[in-house]
Amino acid sequence: MTSIQQRAELQRRIWGIANEVRGAVDGWDFKQYVLGSLFYRFISENFAAYIEGGDDSIKYAELSDSVITPEIKDDAIKTKGYFIKPSQLFVNVAAKASTNESLNTDLAKIFADIEASASGYPSEQDIKGLFADFDTTSNRLGNTVRDKNTRLAAVLKGVADLDFGNFDDSQIDLFGDAYEYLISNYAANAGKSGGEFFTPQKVSKLIARLAMHGQTSINKIYDPACGSGSLLLQAKKHFDEHIIEDGFFGQELNHTTYNLARMNMFLHNVNYDKFNIQLGDTLIEPHFGDDKPFDAIVSNPPYSVKWKGSDDPTLINDDRFAPAGVLAPKSKADFAFVLHALSYLSAKGRAAIVCFPGIFYRGGAEQKIRQYLVDNNYVETVISLASNLFYGTTIAVNILVLSKHKTDTTIQFIDASGLFDKKTNNNELSDQHIEEIMQVFDSKVDVAHFAKSERFEAIVANDYNLSVSSYIEARDSREVVDIVQLNAELKTTASRIDQLRKEIDAIVAEIEGEELEA
Repeated sequence: MTSIQQRAELQRRIWGIANEVRGAVDGWDFKQYVLGSLFYRFISENFAAYIEGGDDSIKYAELSDSVITPEIKDDAIKTKGYFIKPSQLFVNVAAKASTNESLNTDLAKIFADIEASASGYPSEQDIKGLFADFDTTSNRLGNTVRDKNTRLAAVLKGVADLDFGNFDDSQIDLFGDAYEYLISNYAANAGKSGGEFFTPQKVSKLIARLAMHGQTSINKIYDPACGSGSLLLQAKKHFDEHIIEDGFFGQELNHTTYNLARMNMFLHNVNYDKFNIQLGDTLIEPHFGDDKPFDAIVSNPPYSVKWKGSDDPTLINDDRFAPAGVLAPKSKADFAFVLHALSYLSAKGRAAIVCFPGIFYRGGAEQKIRQYLVDNNYVETVISLASNLFYGTTIAVNILVLSKHKTDTTIQFIDASGLFDKKTNNNELSDQHIEEIMQVFDSKVDVAHFAKSERFEAIVANDYNLSVSSYIEARDSREVVDIVQLNAELKTTASRIDQLRKEIDAIVAEIEGEELEA
């Protein structure tokens, strides 16, 4: 089976399981159980593969818990970040799930044990609370213990029946692909909330490529509003081309999404010592101040959310916001995220940030922040994308590319609003569209109706407006009409109509004559 066939079959089956098993439970509410079960299976198989070390004579799942020495456990936690007893492995629990009358409490204990195994180790914060949203006692699973166990057993069986083949021989990143597919489907069906934690894969790919463009090595990559981690993980797919030395960093405000991001890292085989995802409000309580600067920053922050802004007088003295001399409006935090990212960016790096279009042309504080960015030569490119590319919103967003190593003072504008494939619910970027954008981003050449590099003086004269439509003339899609040819066609048509009328009148007269004779 090819990788394409393997992926398609996996996606078909896993979404079928997600829908069949949930019954009357809302899909958004039920997602934690499907995603959590998939994660539980992954870390079980990953851990067993590590213990077995490629020795076919060792079957970790068949060993007794009592044979595991403290030394083995200690070494495993230091390497993998957690420990799972043989009896607690997914394969063993799933095999007995349908007849286990205490399945829900057994699972709760297993998850607690896995999290507790990291206590006191460097991985503690990366493992702590991973299963917090997998609530085996929730009434969403059923009103009785028996109902809960029946549904839990069905989820475990469905995930157990997925054929991932040999753990090390898969044609694709099967677990990671399955998880990402599930998250994207849940996001697509979740309305507005879906866009808050998942950036569509192709948009993520474009953003990651923009941020990492031209860099032969990267110290680390950072997303200040990381959602489920989809943007960071697109960077991982370029790992062979761009050596990311110190791993992946992100901060997320929503607790459930924060857990999804950490699980997503594990499921894409990013070990605990190669990622650092933190919980909290990036604008008010930022993490990673001691880890900056970052060579690559990617972000799709929430659009125009409220924040403290001027209500907190200390923020104007914050190192992130002070240089601009003004805070982003309290009702629109977009530029607060931009300035935060700029503060964390290294001298050789780039930041690629999805932005609401209004911040590029509105006046007031936002205009002053644009002036700061332009006067200090931090804006490399502004790209307008097609509408309806994101879950939960139909607006046509922009990508702002920031750089601290520009060689001239021009700013590039790219109108990619016409690049999309029409799908059932959302528009999509294709790989070809991404290549078109990246080619002109790299070359900085002017292309009529598509790309233009504008002089600093022209932008200043335009009151620091950074809206793409202000600098790129839209293609005239109106049909060109040849008046002479049109008049000739009308004359021919009129003559033909007259001829038809005469023929019809003759036929009518002939019929009336025949009726009189009769």
